[in-house]
Amino acid sequence: MKLVVRRDPVYVRRRRIVGLIALLLLALLVLGGVRACQALVGGRGDDATAAALQAQKAAYDVSGTQLVKRQTITGNINPKSVAASPSGLVIAQNMMYRHTVTAYGADGQLKATVPDAVDLAQFGVKDAKGTVKGAPVEATWTRDGAKAYVSNYSMYGPGFVKNGFDDCTVTSAVDRSYVYRLDAASLKVDQVIQVGAVPKVVALSPDQRTLLATNWCSGTLSIVDVAQAKEVATVKIGTHPRGIAISPDSTTAYVAEMGGETVYQVDLAARTAKPLVKPGKGPRALVVSADGKHLYVTNNDANTLVRVDLASAKVDQTVSLASQPRSMAMSRDGRALYVVSYGAAAMSKVRTSDLTVQQVVATEPSPIGVAYEPTRNAVWVSCYSGSILVLDEAKGGTPAPSPKGGGPSASPSGPAHD
Repeated sequence: MKLVVRRDPVYVRRRRIVGLIALLLLALLVLGGVRACQALVGGRGDDATAAALQAQKAAYDVSGTQLVKRQTITGNINPKSVAASPSGLVIAQNMMYRHTVTAYGADGQLKATVPDAVDLAQFGVKDAKGTVKGAPVEATWTRDGAKAYVSNYSMYGPGFVKNGFDDCTVTSAVDRSYVYRLDAASLKVDQVIQVGAVPKVVALSPDQRTLLATNWCSGTLSIVDVAQAKEVATVKIGTHPRGIAISPDSTTAYVAEMGGETVYQVDLAARTAKPLVKPGKGPRALVVSADGKHLYVTNNDANTLVRVDLASAKVDQTVSLASQPRSMAMSRDGRALYVVSYGAAAMSKVRTSDLTVQQVVATEPSPIGVAYEPTRNAVWVSCYSGSILVLDEAKGGTPAPSPKGGGPSASPSGPAHD
């Protein structure tokens, strides 16, 4: 009787269905385990890269637009750099010439002038002796735009007697300086972090856990734990480190040795550095592609912009630019780079795919910083001579003026405060 039931077609069909369901459940369990393992050993990096690429894909396309001048901002400023938040707040760092950070809306209107004077004791710094001033150099925003970290070239006031200078070496007696954290809502300093001597570029890892700062006089890279608001390690780089770029998975940093010819690769977990590539003389600014495959480098003394293939650690594209290409920003869609040429009073828009120069715009003297403002798809250029040029990426309108008669010849060494 049992044998007859087992051979019954209905019974056989039901057994097969149950078996298929069991196999499907088993497959789902195995797939879930694989994905869990990927998350533990590297899935986060894959997810971060995918998210960055998706954001680029959805961004405003600048491949068919041109830069149109909107306005020139002046006032009590000597902006070394500009940095734009995701929500359109732009801050300019005015060094020791003004001792301020000026904050602007996306429309170019001044929102606040933030002094760099702080009482370090109020932030828990032991043995602080009163109010001191900094000298804001560069800045980087958190991903949500709530905070900005600002480096200070040097500190001035009680307790600081060995101020920074550009011609220093690692043996120079220079006081360590601080990075300020600026709150976007209050536009006030709400945190300070001690780093090395003459910190310049600051960068946040995509996972927002690590802040990096290049210390010009110390010849090191500071690694700061954001949660602790504390420098937890330093990595030796070389002569006058400056530019920083961080891989999409937050595991690797790239650091430009502007006083030499080398870009270093830093393992952020092991906290070790090794030479990656020699892209040209005086490498200054670095930008990494959203897929983590390419690194873009400006060479201040070689007057070039190069693209490095990170898999082979070799330069695979090069373009010559006007005198002293310095700071660089990438468009939100990843299709263009904006590079300022300090010695030529010019800014170039360069296509990332093949480094074709698409447009060159005349600026005021000494363009030194540049940022891409995403809410209005605008490019902000800070000129050390005392102004900020705001350009819109537009599909119509009159293109911004080009330089007349070309720029001055290249200089092997830039002016003070590189």
